[in-house]
Amino acid sequence: MVEALAILTAGFWAGMINVVVGSGTLVTFPTLVLFGYPPLVANVSNNIGLVGGGITGTFGYRRELVAHRREVRSLLPAALLGGVTGAVLLLVLPDDAFRMIVPALIAIGLGMVVWRPALQRRAARGRETTTDSGRLSTLSRPRLGTVLGGVYLLGIYGGYFGAAQGVLIVGLMSVLTSEDLQSVTALKNLLTTGVNAIAAVTFLIVSPGSADWTAVLLIAAGATLGGVVGARFGRRLPPLLLRSLIVVIGVAALLRLLIAG
Repeated sequence: MVEALAILTAGFWAGMINVVVGSGTLVTFPTLVLFGYPPLVANVSNNIGLVGGGITGTFGYRRELVAHRREVRSLLPAALLGGVTGAVLLLVLPDDAFRMIVPALIAIGLGMVVWRPALQRRAARGRETTTDSGRLSTLSRPRLGTVLGGVYLLGIYGGYFGAAQGVLIVGLMSVLTSEDLQSVTALKNLLTTGVNAIAAVTFLIVSPGSADWTAVLLIAAGATLGGVVGARFGRRLPPLLLRSLIVVIGVAALLRLLIAG
């Protein structure tokens, strides 16, 4: 009962954090690992479970997305293709390979969470000094190609693991465009949800036995509610509180993996 409640709560926090910050996997995945789930099973179960939270969070930002329908038609296919690629790589590569690389992936994700405020400040200064509008709809073909290529690569990362994928997408958009933060957040929610969903479908088709369905249902229930709360009230929470929670849980799981290894 304690384990189930902890996973449900982690799912709620992850759903809310994904909408606001974009690194909820660094709450749910480490929680599953702390309770003894094998890394591969924890990763697949977490990926499937977080889809519901992504859908509710994306719906909460539907107004911002309506203004970027043309951009979505370009960005979403790139993200979905990357998600399929990453999911296939996860299932094709040996389990030991994923187990060995997980600590590095968690460390990278935690680093991006900590670095995110500095990245946003740097991008804001860049927007103040440029004369180019930098909006997605006005980008030159080379820069738009760079954005699409980055979204595809981050889709691979998201399909394979996904921790802090949203943070990386926000960073990419912040550096290469001058879209406002709410628009970037809306696009981030849609793209990460698309990656999670297409990866989940891939897992279900290719290797349905890779998931622990009790964990999936607990995370899904918590994340779906968390996505609703995050879209409505999560923006009011102190960013420092959200980042601190992510770092604490992520470091605990990282230490457990390193000690067990």
